Amino acid sequence: MAEFRMPSLGADMEAGTLVEWLVKPGDRVKRGDIVAVVETQKGAIEIEIFEAGKIERILVGLNTKVPVGTPLALIQTEGGETAGIAAGAPPPAVPAAPPAPPSKPAPVAPPSPPSPAPPPPVASASVARARVSPAARRFAETHGIDLSRVTGSGPAGAIVLADVERPPGVTVAPPDRKPPPGLDLDAMRTAIAAAMARSKREIPHYYLEHHVDVTASEQWLVRINAGRAPDHRLLIGALMIRSVALAARRFPAFNGFYREGKFEPSSAVHVGVAIAIRGGGLAAPALHDADRIPLDELMARTRDLVQRTRAGRIRSSEISDPTITVTSLGERGVETLYGIIYPPQVAIAGFGRIVTRPWVIDGAIGPRSLVTITLSADHRVSDGHAGALFLAEIGRLLQEPDKL
Repeated sequence: MAEFRMPSLGADMEAGTLVEWLVKPGDRVKRGDIVAVVETQKGAIEIEIFEAGKIERILVGLNTKVPVGTPLALIQTEGGETAGIAAGAPPPAVPAAPPAPPSKPAPVAPPSPPSPAPPPPVASASVARARVSPAARRFAETHGIDLSRVTGSGPAGAIVLADVERPPGVTVAPPDRKPPPGLDLDAMRTAIAAAMARSKREIPHYYLEHHVDVTASEQWLVRINAGRAPDHRLLIGALMIRSVALAARRFPAFNGFYREGKFEPSSAVHVGVAIAIRGGGLAAPALHDADRIPLDELMARTRDLVQRTRAGRIRSSEISDPTITVTSLGERGVETLYGIIYPPQVAIAGFGRIVTRPWVIDGAIGPRSLVTITLSADHRVSDGHAGALFLAEIGRLLQEPDKL
């Protein structure tokens, strides 16, 4: 019988704490459903499912800290076989003993056995209480939220964490520079420091810098955004992410992973976006297939990713597989920055603040909008010549925004 194991959510993760189950034995699930929430040093990570079928058994209770690779649950696939929930979980051998009868609790069950199928919605405090996840209840109690006014979006209408963070008709006071609930910034800083120390110790970095005229991109954005509502406008950051993604597709030596002494190029381009978290934390979840999705969709996904990351709600697939990272401190006034590669990735591109400088165009000097792009890359995989071509490609793409 195969197992859903605690997934690895980054090179610096050794263990995670299971804080919320969004499914129970007997629930049917499909690929992409979020089935659990795990707290790590990076915050609360929403764990997705990669099989369609029925939850067979829960193996780990809430608030249990377990190492990466620990079996958490079982799922019976639609084809009749039992398979792991998490992608990449190695399928172990099927045990000889048959599963426990449905009428009895599983050998290792959550603190409270699953209740029978819920009756039609009624104004019953006991029913409402039974259908609120622990994490959602804890958040509601901390912020004074009346759960009777919240509509659940979880299995069988259960109220989950996402439902109480901004429920309709209820105002939740902003954290005012505090981190999201359950996020330990000291632990996050420790994890970041460990990953960066490992990176500098193991990866032979080399660094390049390139100046690009982005006047054409700015003018193109003005035309494209004319008449659009603010929340539907494209930002220069989306063009930067797309240009790195397209350049990474053309130059695969900068897109992939260095593991077990060899480079593994990735056929997909999943751009990790460095996002600052209130209070001093940092995370770099992935925008999947950033080289292929339409630019407007890329912008919408970026907004969603930033909001969820700062709320402490990153998905497992977003944190585990970025193939290259983009970072920027332009909005903080920094003109040039050099990133540190996050292993096992092999490159990180940095963007500074766009500044107006005198620039020579067709033999004449005039004011232009310039940005400094940097590359930190792994010398085991590429060299300065390849890095220069990679940066030049990013610059060329930014000067032809209509082709992005």
